[in-house]
Amino acid sequence: MDMDFSLFYFADGSVGSTDGGRYDLLLDGARFADTHGFSAVWTPERHFHPFGGLYPNPSVTGAAVAAVTERVAIRAGSVVAPLHHPVRIAEEWSVVDNISGGRAGISLASGWNAVDFALRPEGYADRKNAVLEAVDQVRALWRGEPLQVTDGAGNPAEVRIHPRPVQAELPVWVTSAGGPETFRAAGRAGAGVLTHLLGQSLDELAEKIALYRKALADRPDHDGRPGHVALMLHTYIGDDAGQVKETVREPFTAYLKSSFGLIARSATSILQGFDLDKLRDSDIDFLVRRSFDTYYTSSGLFGTVEQASAIVEQARAAGVDELACLIDFGVPSDTVLAGLDRLDALRRATQTGGER
Repeated sequence: MDMDFSLFYFADGSVGSTDGGRYDLLLDGARFADTHGFSAVWTPERHFHPFGGLYPNPSVTGAAVAAVTERVAIRAGSVVAPLHHPVRIAEEWSVVDNISGGRAGISLASGWNAVDFALRPEGYADRKNAVLEAVDQVRALWRGEPLQVTDGAGNPAEVRIHPRPVQAELPVWVTSAGGPETFRAAGRAGAGVLTHLLGQSLDELAEKIALYRKALADRPDHDGRPGHVALMLHTYIGDDAGQVKETVREPFTAYLKSSFGLIARSATSILQGFDLDKLRDSDIDFLVRRSFDTYYTSSGLFGTVEQASAIVEQARAAGVDELACLIDFGVPSDTVLAGLDRLDALRRATQTGGER
């Protein structure tokens, strides 16, 4: 089966111009994806921190992408479901579906940062279960089914969403940081999985994908389709391996440092023997440099087309259906956009039958 390629955005909001142009890479990359056979463009939901801070609402950025594209799917990676009423999620994405002519899709996540839940503190404690409940609720609303609610006067009421979406069914994924039970739960829900390689290897991911496929196949209404697993990978493809590494080293190291908490959870072998609360700036710099070397070699899509082709094949063997290529980690926009031709060459070279 051919591997799908998509573009994924998660920029550090402190990087770039403050007087316009911050979303040029998103829109220019989306136009490229739209005309070069890429499957989707993903934008996330992040709050209250520069890391990912350009994207507080993926339905807004998704609507912008919808307006400048014609073919590529437009997806949230991810909507933090416990922060929102399911009606609001379904309404916003129905608008995106209408603007795009039926190209919307969402991955739902539980959220991981307690500060984000300042928007809805009561959603934090049960956030894991809330995601799966939201999958069912949003899908039902999308189909036109009513949701039982309590109105402002305390009375029971039924609501349906408007506008009606174009697609009869909303494509849905569940975002997983690597927990096996989340993979099983996504399979039981008949949803896809969106995941990454922070804290898990491709071999470990393959085992979890097997759990996902089994749970999906065990559904009473399973239609035989294998589901869909999308893997986020930081990506930059160049003509010279050494030049690629030096091109991404400084911006990607700064990107990693801007989210050190994530690094800490994903680099347990490096952090053994360290008390995180007592780390000095020099200690953090050391850990970030080590994380770069580890991540570059084992958890990203970096190098030449030939080198990256091997990674694509490893991901395919693990059961991955789509590589969500995260491109906006601090490399200058012109350089990123110039590299998309090489990423497209990789996409074509790894299709069945090779270059086309």
